[in-house]
Amino acid sequence: MLYDVCIVGAGPVGGALGCRLAAGGLRVAMVDRAALPPMEHPDFDGRAYAIAAGSRRLLEDAGLWDALPLPVGPIERIRVSDGKVGRPASRLFLHFDVGALDEPEGALGWMVEARSFRMALNARLHGLNRLDVFAPAEAGVTRAADGAEVLLSSGERFAARLVVAAEGRDSRLRREAGLTAQRWPYRQSGIVCAIAHERPHERTALEHFLPAGPFAQLPMAGNEAEPNLSAIVWTERSADAGHYMALDDTAFGREVARRLGDHLGAVRPVGRRWVYPLSAMYVHEVVAERLAVVGDAAHGIHPIAGQGLNLGLRDAIALSELLIAAHEAGADCGAPDLLQRYARARRVDVISMLAATDGLDRLFSSDNAVVRLVRDVGIAAVHRMPKLKRAFMRQAMGLRP
Repeated sequence: MLYDVCIVGAGPVGGALGCRLAAGGLRVAMVDRAALPPMEHPDFDGRAYAIAAGSRRLLEDAGLWDALPLPVGPIERIRVSDGKVGRPASRLFLHFDVGALDEPEGALGWMVEARSFRMALNARLHGLNRLDVFAPAEAGVTRAADGAEVLLSSGERFAARLVVAAEGRDSRLRREAGLTAQRWPYRQSGIVCAIAHERPHERTALEHFLPAGPFAQLPMAGNEAEPNLSAIVWTERSADAGHYMALDDTAFGREVARRLGDHLGAVRPVGRRWVYPLSAMYVHEVVAERLAVVGDAAHGIHPIAGQGLNLGLRDAIALSELLIAAHEAGADCGAPDLLQRYARARRVDVISMLAATDGLDRLFSSDNAVVRLVRDVGIAAVHRMPKLKRAFMRQAMGLRP
């Protein structure tokens, strides 16, 4: 069988791309090493994704947004502040409010539970007529000027005009194609969990910069058991992260409260906790003969602005637009000029976001008194510049100028 596109890796980016292409009329093969059952385990696990407005449009076009089985939590306001653990935040702050924008979205972004996204994605993958799922399976790929051949570990074999590598940072397809990745560690770890809290969050997110790294509270949709829920993304020195992960719920909740403050009242951890080592990665070339690289296989950034997944979804937006247009014109979906257009379309966005997140982490992780004063004054200055604030908000929302 000949497919227009074979996507290796059915994570959020690869899966969303596959659904969008199939909805756009392309014949798609989806390969993943893990099983992809139509229904995932329904228990709450504490993880959630921040989906920007621009990314939501991709999920809508892919048929995923309306398939989400659980409510989403809109983010209408974001408060940015500087401080130290256990002390009140600086009185100089930056406040973003979606009401300052003339945009129909009504939110800066939405918090989507990871299990809800996975359930919608797996159901959609199995429900599209022009998409075939091969999982669990490993894919061996042979690329040539006229197309690619895919041999699965099950023995199945098929051809594709284009192969998309979406298997994550350690992408085997990227390595086999000789595409080099530059990496640098942060010596930080991201602790991810969820908390229940006494007072409502009023759809407001907090980004609190601390010497060990940023601490973010992100408003989630509540449920019958826990009406007030928020996701926590806590950046901590890797040397100390293990200590906090080993605490019992009571002690862990106290540490969260010391960084969060008391504006939400009493807090209590719910669900599981997760810890991830943090590093940055840049892939100098994201295309090769009959191959395109997307998502975490193409780049990795610091979670300081919550843009990692959205950066990957913007890869999927750019590539899907080119591929659907080529398909409608009867053109070759794996042609070299199309792949170069994809690479050019993504280069500036990826480099600028990588530089911005890296620079912000270095700036705000310094505890030098002079640096703290300068950045606090800078935060307060931006707060008083409406046009600049709107520009920052549109960038964070993934909206084109």
